[in-house]
Amino acid sequence: MTDHLTFTFKPFDRSMLHEGVDLFMDTFSREPWNDVYESREQVIAFFENHMACNYFLGYALFRNEEMVALSIGLKKPYIKGMEYYIDEFCVGVEYQGQRVGSEFLRLIEECMESENMKAIMLLTDKGFPAEKFYMKNGFKEHDKIVFLAK
Repeated sequence: MTDHLTFTFKPFDRSMLHEGVDLFMDTFSREPWNDVYESREQVIAFFENHMACNYFLGYALFRNEEMVALSIGLKKPYIKGMEYYIDEFCVGVEYQGQRVGSEFLRLIEECMESENMKAIMLLTDKGFPAEKFYMKNGFKEHDKIVFLAK
């Protein structure tokens, strides 16, 4: 991680909504995702729907007062305890490739351990840089699980 910069890790809360939406839209509207949004309000509603969930769990990483990374998801009940399901994870474009994302994941893992959560799970697009990033950070593909949608 960029050593000369000071980072602060915080739970994501409602006061961070607009800055989180800005970071999310800026990150995912660029290569390689190129996401297109109907409106900023659409993304705000997406975040608000997450935060309205009673199992919502999110984190943000700040450099001074600027949000540079975020993770939003939920605590997912599992027979052996709770797990953290990451629905969205992003690092600001100017901080990618500097180990900021890896450090952010490490801090999330520390929180999970302190809360006795059993695992962190997520889905990502095959072949995108994120897949390699997660594998590099210890995530493994589960060959016994099939993702289905209808």
